[in-house]
Amino acid sequence: MTTLFEPAPSGRRPTVFDPAPLGARAPTPRRRPSLRAAGQTTTSLLRTDEPAPPFPMRPLRPLLCLLAALPLALAACGDDDPAEGGAPGTISFTTYGEDYIEQQIPAEDVEDGWAITYDKFLIVLGRVRVATAGGELGGEMGGSTLFNLKTPGQKPVASFEVPSRTWDAVSYQIGPLDGSTQLGPGATEADRALLSAPNASVYAAGSATKGGVTKTFKWLFVKPTLLESCEGEKDGREVLGAAVTAGNADPIELTIHGDHLFYDDLQSPEAKLRFDAIAAADANNDDEVTLDELRAVPLSSLTVGTYGTGSADINDLGAFVEALSQTLGHFRGEGECRSRSI
Repeated sequence: MTTLFEPAPSGRRPTVFDPAPLGARAPTPRRRPSLRAAGQTTTSLLRTDEPAPPFPMRPLRPLLCLLAALPLALAACGDDDPAEGGAPGTISFTTYGEDYIEQQIPAEDVEDGWAITYDKFLIVLGRVRVATAGGELGGEMGGSTLFNLKTPGQKPVASFEVPSRTWDAVSYQIGPLDGSTQLGPGATEADRALLSAPNASVYAAGSATKGGVTKTFKWLFVKPTLLESCEGEKDGREVLGAAVTAGNADPIELTIHGDHLFYDDLQSPEAKLRFDAIAAADANNDDEVTLDELRAVPLSSLTVGTYGTGSADINDLGAFVEALSQTLGHFRGEGECRSRSI
């Protein structure tokens, strides 16, 4: 498996595409249409280039008093830091497509003024796994479920009762559809048929309008993606994986960012949402833009927007949009995962 994406620093952004074995953590911007905000940072604030100051000598008695008070202080922190051995808790996973999928990507959020609306957004989610970095398994979802994210609200994916502790190795998978895939809220047998040949991972259909012009699209993305080492914000702080306190629940949203398909760069922190280049790819002027038409557009021919790919071997607009389709999955809203194409 090849690592494609890794968590990026804070801000509204698509997950960064990187074909290297260990992808770089580079930020790209992203506006949140929902109430949740804030991302994550992977940069330490500790400096290692300066020697630590000498430890000052202190009287013994105050130090003994401090040590005597320490157990009380630790006990007071028990509600914030999960401790092993307590009563079991629950980790529940849901998925949500945000306003950008359920309603619209408004024209003011798109650099060249197109309003983009999804008519259908199908995604296969599965292989949810809760574990520790040391290998202890808390729970695992063996199969997959097909969701239509145009159906409003959060949709249940999986739930596990686990011992109370921090579970720092949480992962999930996007695609592919297979014979055991269940139908989730809003998904139908007709939707299953759309993804079944070949066994695909994501189907996005909709339209974009500017002025009196409307262009439609129906894009099927085949490549499955494994998202692992997931982390995101919980109660105002960044948490790697899940944190379960005794008898309590840790609800986790697997958030799908539908605006990612329209970014104009795979790497830049200045990436913008654009549709002009996609609209112009409609070679037969039938007002539907296909992936084959996008594949016929060399990135080198685009003069507006960066359409940068970093070190990835991507040369046409179709391959570019397909790469963006592997950046859709997030964790707790703006949180991110290390992603692998599988």
